[in-house]
Amino acid sequence: MNDAADALRTIAAWPAVDEALTEAREACTRLRWHEGLRRRAPEAAAESRVRGARASAEMDGARSDDAVVRGLLIGAVEWPERPDPTLTVLRGAMQATAEAEHIGRLVTSSPRQALARLHTAAAEPLLGATPDLLGRPRRGEGCPEFSDLGEPLAHVDERLAGVASLLSCAGTPGIPVVLVAALAHAEIAVVRPFVRGNGLVARALERALIHAGGVDPTGVSVPEAGHLRRVGTPYLGALAAYADGSREGIELWVRHVAGAVRDGAAEGERIATEVRAGRLDAGA
Repeated sequence: MNDAADALRTIAAWPAVDEALTEAREACTRLRWHEGLRRRAPEAAAESRVRGARASAEMDGARSDDAVVRGLLIGAVEWPERPDPTLTVLRGAMQATAEAEHIGRLVTSSPRQALARLHTAAAEPLLGATPDLLGRPRRGEGCPEFSDLGEPLAHVDERLAGVASLLSCAGTPGIPVVLVAALAHAEIAVVRPFVRGNGLVARALERALIHAGGVDPTGVSVPEAGHLRRVGTPYLGALAAYADGSREGIELWVRHVAGAVRDGAAEGERIATEVRAGRLDAGA
């Protein structure tokens, strides 16, 4: 853990990274003290899960709208017996986003268990015919996701051990949680340790860290919405830059994530304002 912690402290001290992380943290602090969260934070957090799941699913090509997700979550809309591919991805996103609320302590104490739970939630609708792959890293199987980044990396166990060391550093003095979240997100996307559902897992893991790590203790920010604003070339380009391992590439990716967290906090403020004004049916 010491080597990982030292490396994280070094990255956190890079001026461009420090500036971006500071802006993200300040945006989340403003959200935390929004007047709309004084009495109705649970409603706002529920709506954050709606918008987060919808945005994460859309990043995997499953476009929907908040009203549909909200209806599915509260049971006002029934799942079809044979959902189409869009609803299958959406269900995985909804389940992973919900699971992110429950694995906070596990992320640092039992990182592999946290990842297994997130993957089981995200991929259960996607891998219904092969349940033995749920929560289990690839063992020679291929992965069709993030193909723009090239072939998925080998040595999955070795890289997952690195992810576990990284996650165990969250909450360590001098190591910003958003930095840990950014690097963990990138590792899951680049390594693609699972057969399916890696993007959903990566974004849910980021949400879990930001919430459980105290950056957004109310759980109202929507980092997935911030990433959706940067979907396509900016997102994939920043991941590709990270994958080359250079300082410039790591800086670009961390700044990308910090911007998504900042925008996600702004989306959270919009939710809080709508809840406070009674303009939102946040019963989900």
